[in-house]
Amino acid sequence: QVQLMESGETSVQTGGSLRLSCRATGITFSTYSLGWFRQAPGKEREGVAAIDSDGKISYTDSVKGRFTISRDNAKSSLYLQMTSLKSEDTAMYYCAANQGRMTALQRIGRLRTVDYWGQGTQVTVSS
Repeated sequence: QVQLMESGETSVQTGGSLRLSCRATGITFSTYSLGWFRQAPGKEREGVAAIDSDGKISYTDSVKGRFTISRDNAKSSLYLQMTSLKSEDTAMYYCAANQGRMTALQRIGRLRTVDYWGQGTQVTVSS
């Protein structure tokens, strides 16, 4: 059974930093491309950052320079370091795993084809 479990601090003030983690079980982690997505109330889920199995990385424009995605294949873990957080970053954050390139999937917005999703973790940025 495949499981993706997000964890990390979930509340911070504007301008602060948070680090999200996602640990995967049930998959050959190193062969999967991975990503972080978020969904704010009343909005569609959107791709935030992606890292493919070969290390290729991409970010949505609104987080470039502020967020950093990374992976540790030995720990079957995905991370998202978020800095200079803004109120508009408030959302439910989901990690995801896909056999195909996640960078391409996020670029074209084909969320329905994602292989596996985590349960999500709420991130709240308050002023």
